[in-house]
Amino acid sequence: MGLRNTYNFIANHPLTKDHKLTAMLRWLKWQIGSRLVPGPVAVPFVNETRLLAKPGMTGATGNIYCGLYEFEDMGFVLHFLRPGDLFVDIGANIGSYTILASATGANIICFEPVPETFESLLDNINLNRLHDKVDARNQALGANEGMLEMIADQDTTNQAIHEGEEYLGKTVQVPVITLDLALQGKVPKLIKIDVEGFETEVLAGAKSVFSSPNLKAVIMELNGSGDRYGFDESDLHEYMLSIGFESCSYNPINRELKKINSEEITIGNTLFVRDMNSQKSVVEKADKYKIIDIWL
Repeated sequence: MGLRNTYNFIANHPLTKDHKLTAMLRWLKWQIGSRLVPGPVAVPFVNETRLLAKPGMTGATGNIYCGLYEFEDMGFVLHFLRPGDLFVDIGANIGSYTILASATGANIICFEPVPETFESLLDNINLNRLHDKVDARNQALGANEGMLEMIADQDTTNQAIHEGEEYLGKTVQVPVITLDLALQGKVPKLIKIDVEGFETEVLAGAKSVFSSPNLKAVIMELNGSGDRYGFDESDLHEYMLSIGFESCSYNPINRELKKINSEEITIGNTLFVRDMNSQKSVVEKADKYKIIDIWL
């Protein structure tokens, strides 16, 4: 993230737009301090949790500057989950959403296929002593079991190599399992999917999980990346509507959950909620969480 983009991100973020100077000083402190300390640095996250971060980790450093890098979606996770709920994090990367969800007392199953990134995920689980709450799996999810070649040097945008693609950077072969097989009958309350265009394949292997009425919400990244695999992401949106979900927006500040139409959906994460009116009371009654000295 360049300097101008970083400033705009901080200046317009809901948690820092009224505290720009403090946030920019936090950014400056990170830029200097992280370069003086070899290896990842443990930084405060939500409540008592911490994240190990180092320069170049886009999502992790965004949390440092503004508290919640993906404000609406991360806020929804905090307000929607309760102790004992099951959260599934698909494409966990270093574990920002996994550690975030742990602050609610939820149980978590997370999937991260790239071995090097998976080690960073385990480091964050170990740092927060979450061995009893988090089941971390070094696997990719897809339509069928097998093996998959993945890009392994692009941080949060590591993705599957599509047929015929020649990539000159680092790649790795990873095992693939279907979500239905991986969960063995367990149904989460909330799923987050961030697999850089491979969402269609993930859902193809998750028919049983997604058809269960016990799955109440899904956060899915739909940013057009599916085009590289020949997938039309509008089909995913239609599929979610066909099985009883509504596309929604969420404002963590006033805890407003509302339905949106297709014209209002923006590039990025899309929130799908089943039985939306019932879920409104869930987020409204949630505890508050401390994020960069702000209670949300």
